[in-house]
This record gives sequence, C-alpha cells and structure tokens, in this order.
Amino acid sequence: MAKASREPKISAEEATARLRHAGLRPTRQRVELAGLLFQDGDRHVTAESLHDEVSGAGVKVSLATVYNTLHQFTEAGLLRQVIVDAARSYFDTNTGDHQHFFLEKEGLLIDIPGETIAVAGVPAPPPGLSVDRVDVVVRVRRN
Repeated sequence: MAKASREPKISAEEATARLRHAGLRPTRQRVELAGLLFQDGDRHVTAESLHDEVSGAGVKVSLATVYNTLHQFTEAGLLRQVIVDAARSYFDTNTGDHQHFFLEKEGLLIDIPGETIAVAGVPAPPPGLSVDRVDVVVRVRRN
C-alpha cells in the first residue's frame, strides 16, 4: 500500500491529460486521485485504501466520491476492477492482459503475467454475446 507522505510522480498536467484522453472531465478531485493512483506504476488499491491515502495527503474527499471515481476510471478504461469475493473489490492500474494471486489473510493481490497462464475450455457465449475477458484469481497462502 502506498504511503501518503510521498509526492505524486505524475504532475497535475499529466493527470489532466490522462483523464482527458480517457474522455473524463478533469475535476480537481479526479486529478488528485489520478495523481496518487498512477504515481508508482502498476498497483492494486481498494476504495478504502485510496481514501486513507488521499486523506493522509491532506486532500478532503469522501469515501463515496472515491468509490464513484474508481468506477468512473474503470468505465473509462484507466483501471481494471478485480472482484475477489462478494465483499471485496480491488482496482488495478495495470489494464493489460494478466491474472492475479490473492493472499486472503493479507488482502494482497499479486500480478500473474498474462503469458504465464492459459485458460482453456471457456464455453461459447449465448447468441449475440462475446467473451470480453476471463478473470482468474488464484488464492494462495504462506507456508
């Protein structure tokens, strides 16, 4: 998880450009959240962990706004949502082809490079539908 005391590694201008390129209006809160989200390359966050991070950075934003913004970023293709169970969702800044290991007790997602896992036997979808992607979450534990 990111430490709130770090300075964002992408500038407000870079965050604004990324938002505009995705078709999103660069509001102050979206720019702040994008600056924190994309500061360290690929990572996984929950709405709660990002809210803690922005609060620690002195940005006043509600948890509801963080949730809404994460979903807007996902719809715009800036993030990928990874649902690990009915009560937990993570948002991944790596939108490329890959899967995940999940350490349940630690709440930690780890990327599995896309080329290291093959998914076979995906059934044909009903008429008029096509498979968009297949998400695999491999649950692991420490020995």
